[in-house]
Amino acid sequence: MSANKYLPHVYVLPEDDANRELANGFHLEIALDRQRQMQVLLEASGWNEVLNLFTSEHVAQMDRWPNRYMVLLFDFDGHPDRLQTAQESIPDRLHDRVFILGALTEPEELKAAGLGNYESIGAALAADCRDGTETAWEHPLLQHNANEVHRLSENVRSILF
Repeated sequence: MSANKYLPHVYVLPEDDANRELANGFHLEIALDRQRQMQVLLEASGWNEVLNLFTSEHVAQMDRWPNRYMVLLFDFDGHPDRLQTAQESIPDRLHDRVFILGALTEPEELKAAGLGNYESIGAALAADCRDGTETAWEHPLLQHNANEVHRLSENVRSILF
């Protein structure tokens, strides 16, 4: 089901299936009456492709739909500087509506660390956002997201929770 583009809504553009499952787990924790305000898009098949799709398709759509927020969800593959690279792809006018998140390495390592399956990890991340806590986000593979999570929570908590 698509988000209502006339109301504030969040699109998530995942890199791969693992990130899509994380986003789906997050989505399951959203209040039923607000679930239409978040849509998980098809996987982009690589972090560079997330950025390419964002710039080639979603920038124009965000200009058209001022109530849209975007989460670019990809693996950092051990390169924390990837955040800066990705931020350079975001036009200044959209900076407040685009958030870049992901595992420091890859989501498979979150599972290997005993955090559960992808959906349960996503659900724990959503619970933190909903409750204003940082329990799951403080994991060493996720703590590099702190600034983006703070910005995201400030902007979308009232939309989704």
